[in-house]
Amino acid sequence: MGSGLEKTIHSDVKKYEQLKFALLTLAFCLVIGAYTIVKELKDTIFVGIVGKSHIPEAKFLVVFFLIPAALLYATLVDKIRRYQLLSFYCFLYGLILLFFTYLLGSPEHGLLNTVTSPWRIFGWIFFFVLEGFSPFVVGVFWAFANSVSDPAEAKSSYATMVAGSKMGGMATALFAWYMMSNLRDVWFFDFSDVVAHQVLLGLSAVLLLLVPLVIYILMKKVPGRYLHGYEVVYKQEKRNSKAGTANTGMLSGLQIMLESPYILGIFALVFFYESLNVVLSYQRICILETAAKGANGLVSLSHLTGSMFWQRFLMHFAGLVLSLFGVRVLLKRYGEKACLLLVPFLVALLLIYFMVVQTEDSITFVFIGLGSINYSFSQPLRESLYIPTMKDIKFKAKSWIDTFGTKISKAAGSSFVSVAKHAVPGTAGFYCIYTGFFTVLIAVWFLTAYLLGRRYEKAVESNEIIMQ
Repeated sequence: MGSGLEKTIHSDVKKYEQLKFALLTLAFCLVIGAYTIVKELKDTIFVGIVGKSHIPEAKFLVVFFLIPAALLYATLVDKIRRYQLLSFYCFLYGLILLFFTYLLGSPEHGLLNTVTSPWRIFGWIFFFVLEGFSPFVVGVFWAFANSVSDPAEAKSSYATMVAGSKMGGMATALFAWYMMSNLRDVWFFDFSDVVAHQVLLGLSAVLLLLVPLVIYILMKKVPGRYLHGYEVVYKQEKRNSKAGTANTGMLSGLQIMLESPYILGIFALVFFYESLNVVLSYQRICILETAAKGANGLVSLSHLTGSMFWQRFLMHFAGLVLSLFGVRVLLKRYGEKACLLLVPFLVALLLIYFMVVQTEDSITFVFIGLGSINYSFSQPLRESLYIPTMKDIKFKAKSWIDTFGTKISKAAGSSFVSVAKHAVPGTAGFYCIYTGFFTVLIAVWFLTAYLLGRRYEKAVESNEIIMQ
């Protein structure tokens, strides 16, 4: 009798866990499908409206937009529930993207006006708002997923969830590349560059507007006891709520981040990737822009956008393979600490290849490889580090890392690019500058990964909460 009851309970647990992660995977698939479009259009549309020369200014000025946006987010974390926060930002960005889709076709504000100018305000607003997509949509999704998952579930299901997201990214990237490569050549794509960009932006809006529906189904179909996440954290948060000791305030996330060595370590992982990514992506954009120039010397916007989406498709495809056949096996067999150490090792191999070969194809290969490792291997590992932490860390401190942490990292990478751009590839100066930068970064990355992995595994084994 007892054995039969235990089997029934185990069967229910398994059923609801599978349903939970199936719906989370579907939601993540929609989010990344939209993000893939937004990430590429953010730069190309800004270039088409404001001009390429103003990108550095935009990356600096966006910080002033993100400050009030981050403060509003911190206030909402204290006011509404976790699933409502995710639904709100997906719905908000879906509506904004629909509005932007309409404005792209405006003869005055949109792409029909081919005169680029820093005084065209829509281009700046477009860039600033879409820069917030990653922290306020993708970042909030991860915060929600971490809050309803425990370490065992993360180890067994995060790789599958990421693989599902890669399917969404591949689908939208492949569609975008095919459409941009066949404009006016096939009857169903017989429209202009402007309409093509509107189609893509409208598609991303529709995908985002479907996410709140999926989250609603999740909350209705999965019983609350299967959404507690890390149980010891859930119980502590309940006690804090009843005692009225929850850490509230718009700047509490920043305070937590600055006072916690553990959270600063997670920020460091973001810093290492983002700074490297800036160094490589700068050269990538220069190469693609040169290839997109026609006989008249002008850049074809559809050709440039199509090339970027094709590379994004390859990145998602490589990430899918890595998620399905690498991450899951490695996590189960070796655990978090070993996998965290494997990330800088793989990145080091890519950088060695870049330094030895130094061709246009090698830069593309390294850029795709770095992105695949980050989104399919490093990011799920980095996000799972938040599981044994409190809600304030998962949502508030994490949001500061996802917003300003990434900007600081990109600024550091841009500073290196400014210093190193005068070094000619193949010269002694080039080798010295780049080898020194890569060596220091990878060495510190190894040390940080080891310390974080050791702290995480100790907390999970002891069933404790990481407070600092």
